[in-house]
Amino acid sequence: MTVISGSAGWYLRRLSRMGPREVGGRVGDAVRRRRWRTSPPDCPNVTGARFRAALPAGTVAAIPPDAVKRLLAEADRLMAGHAEFFGVAREDLVDPDWSYDPKTGRRAPSGYAFDVPYRNEDAVGDIKQIWEPSRHQYLTVLAAAYAVTGDERYAERVATHLRSWWAANPPLRGVHWISGIELGIRLLSWVWIRRLLDGWPGAAGLFEDNPVARNQIWHHQRWLAAFPSRGSSANNHVIAEAAGQTAAACAFGWFPDSARWRAGALRSLERHLRANTFHSGLNRELATEYHGLVLELGLAALAEADAAGVPVPATVRIVLLRMTDALAAVVDNRLRPPRQGDADDGHGLIVDGAGTDRWGSLLATGEAVFGRLAWWPTVTGTDVRTPLLAALIKPTALPVSRPASRPAHFADAGMTILRGPGEIWARCDGGPHGFLSIAAHAHADALSVEVRHDGVDVLADPGTYCYHGQSEWRQYFRSTLGHNTLQLDGADQSVSGGPFLWTRHARTRVLEAGAARWSAEHDGYQGAVHRRRVELADVKRELRIVDEVRGPGRDVRLAFHLGPAITAHLTGDRAVLTWTVDGEERSAELELPAELAWRAHRGETAPPLGWYSAGFGRKEPTTTLIGTGFTDSAVLSGEFTTVLRFGG
Repeated sequence: MTVISGSAGWYLRRLSRMGPREVGGRVGDAVRRRRWRTSPPDCPNVTGARFRAALPAGTVAAIPPDAVKRLLAEADRLMAGHAEFFGVAREDLVDPDWSYDPKTGRRAPSGYAFDVPYRNEDAVGDIKQIWEPSRHQYLTVLAAAYAVTGDERYAERVATHLRSWWAANPPLRGVHWISGIELGIRLLSWVWIRRLLDGWPGAAGLFEDNPVARNQIWHHQRWLAAFPSRGSSANNHVIAEAAGQTAAACAFGWFPDSARWRAGALRSLERHLRANTFHSGLNRELATEYHGLVLELGLAALAEADAAGVPVPATVRIVLLRMTDALAAVVDNRLRPPRQGDADDGHGLIVDGAGTDRWGSLLATGEAVFGRLAWWPTVTGTDVRTPLLAALIKPTALPVSRPASRPAHFADAGMTILRGPGEIWARCDGGPHGFLSIAAHAHADALSVEVRHDGVDVLADPGTYCYHGQSEWRQYFRSTLGHNTLQLDGADQSVSGGPFLWTRHARTRVLEAGAARWSAEHDGYQGAVHRRRVELADVKRELRIVDEVRGPGRDVRLAFHLGPAITAHLTGDRAVLTWTVDGEERSAELELPAELAWRAHRGETAPPLGWYSAGFGRKEPTTTLIGTGFTDSAVLSGEFTTVLRFGG
């Protein structure tokens, strides 16, 4: 089924979530778009443009050999034309069609950008499949391969593709001029491509001495200055816009407006990094992958400013430091962070090969830039990006205290991490529904739990899978039933008004958050309150979950989603779980509330149930246990208990 977020009802719901200032700004945007249709701005003539943001001598030589090996393996795969975007294999990257979606076989129209109905899959194709290659992050990989080898084949392929893209996508024409996050990330990629190609004789001719490149760079920055994400949409998108604008205005500061763009972008970056981040350091969207994206973008923007000698507000570094410490606090023993909220595999800067640990890379960069704390987990992997960023970011003393021990409870974000023996890790969700009035990347997951054993998902957050084009799947993966929590009367706790819009948000309150015990409640079910208590018993190696419903009798569905590595045998109200880690068999027993009737579901499609998405565009069957019943006092006590016991 195609999702078209353009109906009159959707526009009215979206408008209802905006304030007067945002409405005024969007009216101004609409007027500007109409004016640019017939009178687009012109790039000024510039002379004497030079690139002065090269890497310090010796930086590339400091990249660890195994990271170089992974990089070159990926680069050679790309040179052969092979890539994969969101689960779809591409074999056409020798000479890509920049408007083609291989998933649907459709090509996006090439008219005036703001006329393209990019949310309509029938007209455009899967927009994520079209946009992703044009972030040019695969070209930063090829440029990095040139930097470490000096092999000009990599540089020449990068140049061929950039010239092809610039010719096929003139300013304001087609789908690649619609979304600010795409322009911002693309600018960041171009800055790093130019830097990594600095030793190549053709680098200046490709960029600063090339009027086509200068025109593209100028128009990207002019677009970002004209159409910033506003108000209820000022989430990770505005960070990407500000980071890309900062990077380009610092590294490509060739234009009369460069100083103004740079100052405005840094102001925006500082303001929105603070607005998008809790004081604890967790991202306010409560979507872990966007925590990673924002941290990557912020570090990349900081690197450009420091490389150019541009002063950066201290709060930018402080927020990035807090984000890094928060990430170190919440990861499990395998350096995997929670799987919470939306995830679309978005990255700020890619210069590494496949198999590089994203989260380990971020912690390694944090260690190099800010210094590690004694309680941080050990990062054993290596990457290309850390030595590159660390060579540009200047060490700076910050007037901020850091946690003396590993935080377990993040009160402002409502996240609590319980840790037990045998590498038991559990996340308890008692936080806000999402960020800003639309909570675009939130899921209806209040009071959900996520449990791992030695890094393996046991009670899993199923993930995201898709955004556009498949409304039933989008609805399932962000629904209450799609999480390890309790559903009443077949309804979600929060009310959706569209694929990136929530019109009513459940309010959650944490009642207790200790080292081994947590409880919270929410008001998402009108007329009833769901309260949950989670207890972790070290000696017994068991996790106890107690659910209570206060209010009139209601139909109940209690869901537990098992990870894809888990095999489950359900008998009545008991399930035996088995899995393997590093060749060793592990087991657990799930004692389910006997008051409910239990059934196992796996890989169902009508409606969707029993699925796990390891990454955007990918899904696989997994087992979901659903217990059904009624909270009438004559049948149920209103309180029921689940116990997860791990084997020795």
